[in-house]
Amino acid sequence: MPRSVLVACLCLTVLAAACTPAPQNGAVDLGMGPDQMGPQASRSDIAEVVDGLIVGHRLMAAGEFELALRAYYRSMAEQGTSVDALSAIGSANLRLGRVQQAEQILRRALELDQRFVPAHNNLGVALAEQNRWGEAQLHFRNAFAFDSGHSREIRDNLRLAIEKTAETGYDDTEAHQLSLMRRGSGRFLLLSTPL
Repeated sequence: MPRSVLVACLCLTVLAAACTPAPQNGAVDLGMGPDQMGPQASRSDIAEVVDGLIVGHRLMAAGEFELALRAYYRSMAEQGTSVDALSAIGSANLRLGRVQQAEQILRRALELDQRFVPAHNNLGVALAEQNRWGEAQLHFRNAFAFDSGHSREIRDNLRLAIEKTAETGYDDTEAHQLSLMRRGSGRFLLLSTPL
C-alpha cells in the first residue's frame, strides 16, 4: 500500500474517532446530572453547558470572581441583556468589593424584572455592605415575598436586616461577617456568621 494512502486512512480513522461520542464511563463531568445530559446530547445541550452564565456560576463557586465577571459579560454579549446576567454581574462585583457598582447594576436588573428574587436579595446585600440597613430590609422583604417564604436563607437575611434596623435582639458587640453564597440557578444569598 502506498504511503500516501496509508496516511489518508490513518487521518480518516483519527477523524472518525474524534467524532464518536465518548463512552458513558469515560465522560467528563460537567456538573450536569444524567437526566440532563445523556449519551445522546444534542448541540443545544452542549451550547447550554458552555453558556456564559453557567461558566460564570462555576467560576464564582471556585472563587474566581474576575473570571466569572468576564463570563457574565460574554453571556450578555452573546445572548443580550437579561435580568439573570445583570444579577450575576452584580454578585461578582460584590465579591470583588465593588459595592456601589454592584448596587447600580442590581438596580438595573430590577428595572427589567421587579419580581426577580436574586436581584432583590443581592441588592439587599450591597446595601447592607454600605450600612444602609433600612433599604436593605426593604429588598430582603421583597425577596422573601416573591420567593413565598420558601428560602430559609432569605428569611434569615430579612431577620438580620430587621434586627439591625430595629437594634433589638442584635448583639452589636459580636462581629458578623457577611458573605454571599450561591444557591440554585445563580442566586447568591447573604449569610451572617460570627467572627
